[in-house]
Amino acid sequence: MSELGRHLKEARLQKGMSLDDVQEVTKIRKKYLEAIEAGDYKVLPGSFYVRAFIKTYAEAVGVNPDELMEEHGNVPAAPVDTTMETVIQKRSRKPEAERNSKWLPTLLMWTFPVLILVVIYLYASSTMNKADPDTTDTGSLTTATQDPSKVEPSATAAGGGAAATTAPDAGAATEAPTAAPSPSPSPSAQSITVTEDRKSGKTTIYKVSAPAGSQVQVAIAATGASWLEVYKGENSKGEKLSFGTTKAGDNLSFTLGSEGMYIKSGYSPATTITVNGQVITDGKTSSRLLLELDDGTSASAGNTQDGGTESITTE
Repeated sequence: MSELGRHLKEARLQKGMSLDDVQEVTKIRKKYLEAIEAGDYKVLPGSFYVRAFIKTYAEAVGVNPDELMEEHGNVPAAPVDTTMETVIQKRSRKPEAERNSKWLPTLLMWTFPVLILVVIYLYASSTMNKADPDTTDTGSLTTATQDPSKVEPSATAAGGGAAATTAPDAGAATEAPTAAPSPSPSPSAQSITVTEDRKSGKTTIYKVSAPAGSQVQVAIAATGASWLEVYKGENSKGEKLSFGTTKAGDNLSFTLGSEGMYIKSGYSPATTITVNGQVITDGKTSSRLLLELDDGTSASAGNTQDGGTESITTE
């Protein structure tokens, strides 16, 4: 037993305290108190704890710790203990972490409403941006509809030229939407009529009545594949005007002369034939049509003035 330990033990006994009493007061484990009394400082955790425990023990039994240390200089000096510094640092950081953990719920509580407001704002902005083009387009349509310069004249409107131009387009759109409009006839074409006159075998003959000097346009618009033959005259022995297979979008235009025109369509539903905008058809899948021009001039039963060929009307 060291002199320091004996001194502390005597002071403890004078106080009438046991090691258990000192342990209760100082909160120092009993084995460390026994080691201090025996002078076996190796049992203690470190040099710092040696001096700290001795001071605490001395104060508990009523001994001045400073005088005790000066009297007994064989107590190990207290080095800088990194363990204690680490403990102190951990203790100093703990309040900061606790403060951060207190602020985190508050921050989250405010962040969530802000995000909701941002989403609502973005949604409202996108909705307004989409609504503006629709409004603009509607206004443009209204303006275009009310603009007299953009309104096409009616087919029955007075003035002649504008009405005659739109008449073939209306007829072509009704029978063959994909066909291009036929050429515009002259104002005198309003009096041109096309009537089914008679049949000769598989051929259907149409009488085309037109004022003298007027041109009669025959248009063929193809909406699909069909074998098509067009000749001048009353049959396929005349001058060949067209010969071959059509495809969708093909458009052919001819001028009907006094010699007449013979048209043969292998698949009638794919070819729309119009005479000055008037559609002609025999209602068959495969059509053979003969157009005879009656321009009001007198023709003999056997011959014509310009062609020198026999007229179909003699039959």
